[in-house]
Order: sequence, then C-alpha cells, then structure tokens
Amino acid sequence: MDVKERKPQRIYQAWRGSNTFVFGGRLVFGPDVSPLFFSTFLIVGPAFAFCVKISFIIKHRTNRNETALPWCYVLTVAILLTILDLFFLFLTSSRDPGIIPRNTKPPEYDETFEIDSTPSMEWVNGRTPHLKLPRTKDVFVNGHAVKVKYCDTCLLYRPPRVSHCSICNNCVQRFDHHCPWVGQCIGIRNYRYFYMFITTSTVLCVYVFVVSWINLVQTKGKATRAMSRDILSDFLIVYCFIVVWFIGGLTVFHFYLISTNQTTYENFRYRYDRKSNPYNKGIIENFREVFFSKIPPSMHDFRAFVKEDDIMAIEATDDDVAKGKIDIEMGNKFDDEGDNVLSLPKILRGVEFEGIEDILEHEGGSERADSD
Repeated sequence: MDVKERKPQRIYQAWRGSNTFVFGGRLVFGPDVSPLFFSTFLIVGPAFAFCVKISFIIKHRTNRNETALPWCYVLTVAILLTILDLFFLFLTSSRDPGIIPRNTKPPEYDETFEIDSTPSMEWVNGRTPHLKLPRTKDVFVNGHAVKVKYCDTCLLYRPPRVSHCSICNNCVQRFDHHCPWVGQCIGIRNYRYFYMFITTSTVLCVYVFVVSWINLVQTKGKATRAMSRDILSDFLIVYCFIVVWFIGGLTVFHFYLISTNQTTYENFRYRYDRKSNPYNKGIIENFREVFFSKIPPSMHDFRAFVKEDDIMAIEATDDDVAKGKIDIEMGNKFDDEGDNVLSLPKILRGVEFEGIEDILEHEGGSERADSD
C-alpha cells in the first residue's frame, strides 16, 4: 500500500498549548481573544466621546471668534494618549510572553533509581517507566536555595521564576500572572509593555477626568446647573473616577513589585517580606532590569517547520496516555513494535482499579497497601 507523505507542519500549527496564532504564527495571543476587544472598547469608547466633546468646544469657540488653541492642544494630547495606550495593549497581548519549550521525553536525573518491586505508575500518564523523578529539587540563586518543581505537562524542571499557566497551558519565564484584561500571560518578554499599558491607562483616565471637570467649572452659571446640561461630561467624570481606582491601584502595586523585584505570583505565594528575596538588587538595579535591559528573544520560531522526530515523539506520548488503561489490564507495556518493555506485576493484572484500596487492605493491611 502506498503510504501518504505527512504534510509538513509549522510549529504554530502543531502547538500543544492553548494559544491563538494570527498571521501565520507571527502574532501570539492567549486562548481567548475576546478580552482584548473588550479592553479596547473600554479605552476607545470614552476616549472617542471625550474627543467629540472637545471638538464641539473648539467649534463653538471658533464660531464665537474666541481662541480655541488651548483646546486644540487638549484634543491632541488625548488622541496621542489613546493611541499610545492601545499600542502598549497590543504589544502586551500579541507577543510571546517567554514560553519555555517542552521536552518530548522526561529528563534524566542523577538521583533516579531502578524500581525493583512495584514499578511507578507514572508511565501510565506518559511518564518514564523505570525512573521516579523527585517532585522538587534545590538550585542556588545568588547564594539562596530555591526549590524548582517538575512540570508533568512540559516534562521539565522549571527554571527559577518559571511557572506553568493553566489557562495558556505553557511554562512561562518570569511568570507574573495571566491577565484577563489582555487575554495573555504576563512574563519576561511583555511585562515591560504591560506596565506601560496600565500606566498610560491611568494617565489617560486622570487626564479625561480633570479636563472634563475643568470644562464644567468654566461653564457660566452654577456647577449643578452645568452638570445637569452636560450629560457627556458627567458620564466621563463618573467613569474615569471609578476606573482610576482599579487601574491606578494596579499601577501602584506593580510599581512596588518592580522596586522590590518580585512578580505577582511570588508576592502572593512566597511573601518575601518574611524571608530574603534572592532576586532583589536594589531599587535602581531593579528598575533598570525591567525597563532598560534587553528583552530576551523568543525561544520559539513559530513559523519554523516541525521536525519529523518531534512529531513522532509527541504522538507517542499522547498514545501512552490513551493506551494506559489497556496496557494495565493486559499486564504489559508495549513499544511501537509490540515488544514487551515493562512487565506489570501479577497482583495488578486484571484488577478493578476502582476498588484497589479495599482489595489491598483486605490482602495485606494498610502498610502493604501503601507500598503496593
């Protein structure tokens, strides 16, 4: 029989994470792009209404032969702030945040050991059949011992400051958090743009709030009467007042994180105020690291073609998951050629695993159940 040749795939087409790729893998978004459009609407809507309001003021002053130049400057600044805010939003959501490449097989570890009695069940889920990897190990960062965890999904020990995002299904360098407003992970490659985005949003809110309030105060007559007539300015004042508490508070919080060289994940999980922070280099160096250091290049070329060996390794790992229960019931694990790789002990062959704890306790007591 003629075997059809496998059509070559690019990395973004065979991607095992939950990301969304646009323009042939040139732009990398999170699994859901809708928050990006919603955030864009929250920025563009009030900004457009504000620009329309200022345009009417300019037109009204021009018709009355009054100077409108200051309001032209106000309109120009508002447009520039809005464009800059959208630019940082797009850079934050469309970049690779620092995704760590996955392994096609688990790493070898020096302290692994052969299992003589009952083999580890890790191979049922596509893990190593003969090796039992420790869940954590210690590495030293600036003289401090830091625990790194083993990632069952990416089959690697996460480097320091790397965490696995359950939403995007990727391990990310210097993982800060998954932002629901941009629909993307915030990591080492887009944190700078994320902070500029929330800072610009705060400045824009304060700017619109202050100018709208000045417009009401300058209106002839009482302020309450002006507020009853200028509904659009009232809406902008209330909207910006509410939003600035959220986005401004977020900006101040991340200013604190940058000054102490922490991530949101580390701040909530490790609480460095109770123990020494191995990454803190002082305020000046911390800010230089975030804003003036070179952003590392992406560890993925999403438009590159996937190697055939990588495809086979990925499919083999997925097949192990699907065949795990069948192999257990047969009492053996087979490789692709049908050879016996690992023999399952007789005590586990044909056992109904839903009641395995009761069976083992009945046969040998709790200690034997634990060991089995």
